[in-house]
Amino acid sequence: MNILIAGGAGYIGSHMVKMLATTGHQVVTLDNLSKGYRDAVRYGDLVEADLGDRAALDSVFSQYKFDAVMHFAAYIEVGESVQRPDKYYRNNVCNTQILLDSMIKHKVPYFIFSSTAAIFGEPQYTPIDESHPKTPINPYGCSKLMVEQILQDYDRAYGLKSTCMRYFNAAGADPDGELGERHNPESHLIPLILQAASGRRADIKVFGRDYATEDGSCVRDYIHINDLCSAHALALNRMQKTNTSAAYNLGNGMGFSVQQVIAACKRVTGIDFTVTDAERRAGDPAVLVADSKLAQQELGWTPERNSLDTIIDTAWRWEQNFLCKS
Repeated sequence: MNILIAGGAGYIGSHMVKMLATTGHQVVTLDNLSKGYRDAVRYGDLVEADLGDRAALDSVFSQYKFDAVMHFAAYIEVGESVQRPDKYYRNNVCNTQILLDSMIKHKVPYFIFSSTAAIFGEPQYTPIDESHPKTPINPYGCSKLMVEQILQDYDRAYGLKSTCMRYFNAAGADPDGELGERHNPESHLIPLILQAASGRRADIKVFGRDYATEDGSCVRDYIHINDLCSAHALALNRMQKTNTSAAYNLGNGMGFSVQQVIAACKRVTGIDFTVTDAERRAGDPAVLVADSKLAQQELGWTPERNSLDTIIDTAWRWEQNFLCKS
């Protein structure tokens, strides 16, 4: 297939590009490089353009004749979304609609959307399945849910088939060491901890130790980036075969507390870095764990790297590679 990857220079997008390219697909990355990196695009062509640029989209769709689009070009920082909701709704919703309109115009039939567990808001039960109430509590989550609703309407009106992939905590790095996580600013727990281990950060802060969990720290579900990408590839295959839309929660189905992740990072790296306690952050649920049975049943998907130490080991090798290059 000939596939456009919007946001293919970012963390998840670049890993997706590699997986598709190395399994026989033709890939093109569309990225404005505001968050992504030119050197992360190691496979296929890079078109440097903004998602909201209709003329640029018309040009790239006319040139390449895509069979499908995968969209990873959203803003993802929850705190910033509260401070700058205009930025998040403009990019995550309005620009996505421009992309969808371009797909309709150029008759591209399949769309895979990078959604989020943030659409569920405060969990009413765990593990969280696809039928859990969707009540996001910040503009980031709202923006993703709005796109999911748009996709349902575009399916009914225009026949555009889509799959929404609701991530819990993407983690780890390319096992070959080519690609890894480097958000700026970094907001994800595992790379933050490993930056403390490598000396790029003075300490790692634990925000709250009084939650109703076994050790008092928050519990989250971590899924290796390659397992996440394999689910996307399987979802694309399913859309081709069934010509139907779907939505899936993606996680390991196992929860690890912040303290357990810290302990695992110390175990993998062999480094005893500084840990500092801090106050709870507003809006942090005690437990977020996915029920991914639907993805396993309908896609034939099974996470292969569900050991926390394995996930951290790939991320640590990337952190060490980063230090060698800087």
